[in-house]
Amino acid sequence: MYKQVKENMVKRLADNAFIPFDPANTDAVEFAKWLENGGIPESATEGEVVSQEWIDETMAKLLPNG
Repeated sequence: MYKQVKENMVKRLADNAFIPFDPANTDAVEFAKWLENGGIPESATEGEVVSQEWIDETMAKLLPNG
């Protein structure tokens, strides 16, 4: 599971690793594939939901050829 912490970074909750959105970063690509398979991270703002637009944009950044 992941949590959005910034517009272009997430935190992997299993080990508290911060993952910047860089297509060369294997953790970021793994996150994008998780999104592609229906995963939805926790929002950076409590009580809010991560938008589908953010998810789509993130996948486009990290999986440009996907």
